[in-house]
Amino acid sequence: MKRTKMQAAVVGGTPEDIEQAFYEALHNADIEQLMACWAEEDDIVCVHPGGGRMIGAGAIRATFEAMFNNGSVQAFPERMHKIQSLTSAVHHLVERVEVITPQGARQAYVIATNVYHQTPQGWRMVAHHASPGTPKDAADVGVKPTVLH
Repeated sequence: MKRTKMQAAVVGGTPEDIEQAFYEALHNADIEQLMACWAEEDDIVCVHPGGGRMIGAGAIRATFEAMFNNGSVQAFPERMHKIQSLTSAVHHLVERVEVITPQGARQAYVIATNVYHQTPQGWRMVAHHASPGTPKDAADVGVKPTVLH
């Protein structure tokens, strides 16, 4: 039996594979694919822009189901900054979200942090925290640290 790209990403893969599957699930309003990206732990957490903290798979699933009742979410991860160790990975990024308004298509920006842990089932998301952003967030701000000797 041939495995699909999503099955391969969910069974093992890398944090990047799970992240790609997560954003594909948003684009397709696919709740099963989206929930397959999350770890099977009681303390997984999700915060949407301007929203409260949801803890646990049931609360997370309910909020995404409600979002998908209004259609898919066209969020595109950009400007990614990654930190990874043997068993955890943190991806800080800007989500460019395409929003349809009465005036036509518009872009909104969200600042997001996705946290992944290595589990017995492979890499899985354990936290997604998103905050409202601005068009300025499309570019990195700050300077790279320098080392003085």
